[in-house]
Amino acid sequence: MKVTIDQDRCVASGQCVTAAAEVFDQRDEDGIVVLLAAEPPAELAEDVREAAAVCPVLAIAVEE
Repeated sequence: MKVTIDQDRCVASGQCVTAAAEVFDQRDEDGIVVLLAAEPPAELAEDVREAAAVCPVLAIAVEE
């Protein structure tokens, strides 16, 4: 699994961090998403898919 983010689309809702805190974080100054693991371990795959699904602007892309 490979994860990419589009920081330009991000609206800082934080849903991704709630779903997968091991993979996503937010910048302190503006809350924009930060990718912590572009290739997360298999045990986090479901959480990452959930994070992508709940992102209100679809700023997270998951490549299986």
